[in-house]
Amino acid sequence: MHRYGPHRDQFLEVALPAGASAPAPVAVVLHGGFWKAAYGIELARPLAADLVAAGWAAVAVEYRRVGAGGGWPATLEDVAAALDALPDLPVADRLDLSDVTVIGHSAGGHLAAWAAGRGRLPAGAPGAAPRVRVGTAVLQAGVLDLADADAGQLGAGAVRAFLGGPAEDLPDRLAAADPVRLLPTGARVLCVHGEQDDVVPVRQSERYAAAARAAGDAVEVRVVSCDHMVLIDPGAPAWRIVRDWLVPPLREQPSGIPWKP
Repeated sequence: MHRYGPHRDQFLEVALPAGASAPAPVAVVLHGGFWKAAYGIELARPLAADLVAAGWAAVAVEYRRVGAGGGWPATLEDVAAALDALPDLPVADRLDLSDVTVIGHSAGGHLAAWAAGRGRLPAGAPGAAPRVRVGTAVLQAGVLDLADADAGQLGAGAVRAFLGGPAEDLPDRLAAADPVRLLPTGARVLCVHGEQDDVVPVRQSERYAAAARAAGDAVEVRVVSCDHMVLIDPGAPAWRIVRDWLVPPLREQPSGIPWKP
C-alpha cells in the first residue's frame, strides 16, 4: 500500500506482474459505489488481480467518498493526486507511464472519464495540470453525464450529494466535474454497459460516446447482456470483452528485443 495523502482513504495498491523484463503497462482501477463511503477499494481488487495475471501493473485506488470527507472537490483531488503520485512510487521504474490506462465502474467510470479529460481543466480547477497522461479509458456503466444523471435521480440523488447540490444550480462545479463537458480527451475509450442495467441506464454511455465522437475522440460502445454488477466480475464475458480490447501493443526492450506481457 502506498499513501498519496494523510487521510485514511488516500492510498493506492500496486501489484506487478511476475517475470516482466521491461516496465509493465499500467492500468489504474477506480471503484464505483456512487461516490459513497459505504463502498470501497474491495470492489476494484478482483479486476486488478486479473489484470496482473494478464501482464499489467495494476493500481487500485482508494479515495475520499461522500460521508467520509469526500464529494466535491475532495474526491476529484484524490483521484488526480493518486495518478500524479505514480512517478514517485518506489516501483516507478517498473511502470510504463507513457500511456496509462484507467478503468472505472459506475461512479468509478465517471472518475476514469474525468481523469482522461483533466487536461482540459482550467488553471485552479480541482485536478488541473495533470502530471500523468491518460491514453486509454475503459468506462464500465459509467456515470458520464452528470446533469442527465442528476435529472434522473440516479443513485437516489447521488450526483447531488457528490456535487453538493443540484447540478443545475452549480454550473461551475458541473463544468469541472462532468466528463461530457471535458471533451475531447484525446484518449482511446471503450464504454461497456449492461443491457439489463437498472442502476445506471445505457443512455449514459450512449450520450457520452456521441458527444466524444462529435468532439473528435475515438470511442467504442459495447452493450452486453448483463446487469450493473456483472461488469466487475473477472469471470464474466463482459470483462473478457474488456481484456481482449485492452491487449497492449507490442513493446520494445532497451535491447531491441520484442516484449509482450
